[in-house]
Amino acid sequence: MSTFMAKPEKIERKWYVIDAAGKPLGRTAALAATLLKGKHKVDFTPHADCGDYVIIVNADKAVLTGKKLTQKYYRTHSGYAGGLKETQYSRLMATKPQLAMKLAVKGMLPKSTVGRWSLGRLKVYAGPEHKQQAQKPEFWTAE
Repeated sequence: MSTFMAKPEKIERKWYVIDAAGKPLGRTAALAATLLKGKHKVDFTPHADCGDYVIIVNADKAVLTGKKLTQKYYRTHSGYAGGLKETQYSRLMATKPQLAMKLAVKGMLPKSTVGRWSLGRLKVYAGPEHKQQAQKPEFWTAE
């Protein structure tokens, strides 16, 4: 018996919607990363890009547990001396909740071309509306 390997041209991609309202940011990001990578499918192949499209709505209503709002920071560095910029997560969630969710999902995907392709299939919206109604996405219900 031979091992099954998914072929890129035979992969069927579906669209899923995840509602992040009232759910922890990390749990929602972990679920999105699983769907983007395709680990929920029977024909999952680790080195192939066989995941689905994911739409996350209500990213502004996602919660951070514990003291993460005040103790966690989003850091960027320009590469120059003294070029460190820090943004507290309370401010990041108030101004750019889509970025906070996208960063959480990005950290849970593999650091390879497959991970970068998977991140391209992620759509994050702060409110309850999204622009992908034409793709007929399904709400992901299994938790």
